[in-house]
Amino acid sequence: REWTMKMSIVFLLCISVFPGFSQGRVVGEDEAGFAECNVFFPGQVPPEGFTEPFHVKICQQYNKEPRFATLYSTKDKIPLYSAFKYTKPAQNEEENWLVEPQIDDPENDLHEMVLEADIIGTVANLGANQALTSDYMDSGYERGLLNPSLLHEEDFQVATYTLTNAVPLSPSLSKSWHRDVGRVVEQALVPHCSRKDHLYLLAGAVPSSVRVKGKVSVPETLWLAACCDAPEGWSLGIVKKVNDEDSLVDLTVGELEKQLLAGVHLFKGNCGEDKQSQEKTEAILQAVGHIRSGEQVGTSDNQEDKESGLVRKVAGIIATPFIKILELLIYVFVELVKFVFYFLWLVIKKVGSTALDGVYSLWNGVVSYLKAISMVLISIPYDVGRVIVNILLGFLQIVQDVAFITYRILCIPVGFFLHLAAFPYHSICAIPAVLKDMATGIGGTFSLVIDATAALLHGFYYVAGHIIKRFVPKGSSDD
Repeated sequence: REWTMKMSIVFLLCISVFPGFSQGRVVGEDEAGFAECNVFFPGQVPPEGFTEPFHVKICQQYNKEPRFATLYSTKDKIPLYSAFKYTKPAQNEEENWLVEPQIDDPENDLHEMVLEADIIGTVANLGANQALTSDYMDSGYERGLLNPSLLHEEDFQVATYTLTNAVPLSPSLSKSWHRDVGRVVEQALVPHCSRKDHLYLLAGAVPSSVRVKGKVSVPETLWLAACCDAPEGWSLGIVKKVNDEDSLVDLTVGELEKQLLAGVHLFKGNCGEDKQSQEKTEAILQAVGHIRSGEQVGTSDNQEDKESGLVRKVAGIIATPFIKILELLIYVFVELVKFVFYFLWLVIKKVGSTALDGVYSLWNGVVSYLKAISMVLISIPYDVGRVIVNILLGFLQIVQDVAFITYRILCIPVGFFLHLAAFPYHSICAIPAVLKDMATGIGGTFSLVIDATAALLHGFYYVAGHIIKRFVPKGSSDD
C-alpha cells in the first residue's frame, strides 16, 4: 500500500510538472512510444537504444495534427533523428521558424510548435534546452532541416521549419543534403515501394564536439534510413559526411546502426532486411548510383540551375501534347488488351463452368449409385439376422406354451390328492367345534323356555292386578 501511494504521488508530480507527459507531446525516453506520432514508425515501434536522460521525444504537431516525430538532444541542442513519411510536395514554401515551448518550459499551456517571435518573453527559460535563431546568427552556419521541407505538402512543409528539426550546416552542405535526400527519396525509394503510405523515413545526425557559439553541436555525419514494409519489403541506409559535401554512401540499415550509438535498432525487425528481394535491392542501389554520378558531374551554380530549369520547362511544354497523345494511345491499347483478356476470361470461365457442372453431375450420379448398392449390401445381413432372431423367438414361445400346458395338467391330480389327504384332518378338527355349537344350542333352548315361562307368569300377574284394581272397592288408606 505504501509503495502504491508513493507511485501515485510520483505520477501526479509528473503530470503537474510535465503537462506533455500525459498528452503525448514531449515525452521522455522511458515513455512507451510517441503517442499520436507512432504512425511514423513501421509497426508503430520507434527506434530503440537512445537511452540518455537528455534524449527527449517530441511529437511535432502543427494545427493540432501530428506532422512528424523527433528525438531531440537537449545536451547537443540538435535533433538526433526525425521520422516522417513522404507526401506530395507543395509548390511554394514559406520559411517561418518555429520552436517547441515545452522543452524549455513544461508548465506552459502550449502543446504544439509556435512561432519563435510570438513567444519571446512569455516562455520561461526559452533556449535553455533547445537552439534558437540567435544561436545561428553571424555563425556561418544555416539552420539545415534534417527532415527536408521539399518532401512534404503545405502544413507538413510549414511544420519542418522548427528549430527542433534543424542542425548547423554550411550553406553549400545544406543545399547538397536537401538535393540528395530529395532525389534519393523521389527517384530511388518512392518508385520501388508499392504502397507509398508504407514508406517510413528517418533522417538523422551524429553530433560532434564542435559547437556553434559553444552551445549547438555541429553534426559530423548526416544519415537517412528508409523502410518499406509493404509486400516485398526492403530497407536502405544513406550516409553523408559533413567534411565531404559530394559524398553519398549507401549501406544496409544494420551497417548504419553500427555507426550510431551501441545497441541502437532503427526499425522493428530490421524491416525484413534478411528477407528482402535481391533484385529490388539492386534496382534501388542502381538508382542511388545514378544519383551519385549526377552529383559528381553536376557542379553548376544557381544561374545554370535556373537556365537548365527553364529549358526543361520549355521542353516540357513542347513535349506535353505528344506525351498526352502517347498516353492516350497507351491507355487505349491497355484498355483493348484488358477487354480482350476479360473476354477470354469470360469464355474460359463459361467453358470451365459447364465442364465442372458436367463433372459434378457425373460425380453425384456415381456417388448415389454406390450409396444405393452399399445400402442394399448392408441390409442383406441385417434382414438375415432379423429372420434368425424371429425363428428363435418363435421356438422359445412354443417351448413356453408346452411347459405351461404341462404345468396345468399336472396341477389337477396334485390338488385332488392334497385335498383328499387333508380331509381327515379337517373332519376330526371340526368335531369339537360341532359339539360346542350343539351345547350352545341346547343351553339356548332351555334359557328360551325359562324366559318364556317367566314372561307368561308376569303377564298373568299384571292382568290379575289390573282386574282387581278395577272391580274391588277401594279401602281406607290404612287398608
